[in-house]
Amino acid sequence: MQLTQRAKQVDRRPMTFVESLYLWNIAKGMWITFTHLFKKRPTINYPEQTRSFSKVFRGLHVLNRDAEGRENCTACGLCAVACPAEAITMEAAERLPGEENLYREEKYAAKYEINMLRCIFCGLCEEACPKDAIYLSQTFAPANYGRKGFIYKKDELLIPHPVNDPQGYQKAREEKSGKVK
Repeated sequence: MQLTQRAKQVDRRPMTFVESLYLWNIAKGMWITFTHLFKKRPTINYPEQTRSFSKVFRGLHVLNRDAEGRENCTACGLCAVACPAEAITMEAAERLPGEENLYREEKYAAKYEINMLRCIFCGLCEEACPKDAIYLSQTFAPANYGRKGFIYKKDELLIPHPVNDPQGYQKAREEKSGKVK
């Protein structure tokens, strides 16, 4: 059985003077705007009240540590390659003897930066990472006064070390698992 679709005929007649003024469309748009002025909406008093975010909200990036406090990032560069906005830059370095308690693998990210002005919060870096080293938290990006404040370096992205800051480490773990809002 052969399906045939008929194309819809388009009226190609020239518009009249009244149609070219678009008065009817302008009046409809103004009416919609006017009706929205008088709709009742709940008021949110910002510092005291905030709107809740969706469960799939993607916020600030966080570099993860393993259970022993070592950095998960092996500087493979897959997150930087997967980033469509090219917001991630990194430089790899070799682990030196005696640094086994700091880095999991032989290679680590000596420099890791995310430019939040370029980031589109798509989550592709999180999906590309084979070591679960980066994830997007539920924390909203704070405002800043200069462009340099939106370039997050490695020390700002790492979750706290469990030995030096056990409360901060536990809070970051709970946030990742979704227990804390």
